Amino acid sequence: MTIFYKFEGKLYINITNGCPCDCVFCIRKNGDSIEDNDSLWLEHEPSFEEIAEAFDAFDKEGITEAVFCGYGEPTVRVEMLLKTAEYIKSKSDMKLRLNTNGLVRLIHKEFDINRFKGMVDSVSISLNAPSAARYNEVTRPSFGESAYDEMLDFAVKMKDICGEVSFTVVDVISEDEISECKKISERLGIPLRVRSYVTDNESYS
Repeated sequence: MTIFYKFEGKLYINITNGCPCDCVFCIRKNGDSIEDNDSLWLEHEPSFEEIAEAFDAFDKEGITEAVFCGYGEPTVRVEMLLKTAEYIKSKSDMKLRLNTNGLVRLIHKEFDINRFKGMVDSVSISLNAPSAARYNEVTRPSFGESAYDEMLDFAVKMKDICGEVSFTVVDVISEDEISECKKISERLGIPLRVRSYVTDNESYS
């Protein structure tokens, strides 16, 4: 079972395969792993003891950043995410990044996102589209079109909580739509990164 793995010089953390979205560009549609790592489909959701043991055993030499981003949405297991983040911070000087769809407050109705403060150093949020209707087509969240405004609100609030926040879009949408996404990112003061959709996993990070 692959909980930790290396990709582009960073340590990636795979704690769940669960996700409330079914994005048209999801890398899981292209295979079961990243580069030459073992399968990222988990046999079961790992316990904290399994996560801690796997982290301790992993060769972390030269790694300065760890990323919550496996074959699922990390905030599906937000309590385990926070417990894992606390453990990694207690055992290393790694910076922690969360790659997320920004829907944690829809997934967990009572969750207080202020709990991320001090636990994650940066957040990358999947913007994916310039409107709620288009977001619903591309991301296909189980929550419907209301998910779009929730994602945007989460992004704005996280600027005050962790400071370093960014948006991403994948170039499966049109150039005009990407331009509209850039306008949204500029209006909200959150930088945007455009990722290429390819089948060799380049679009993953």
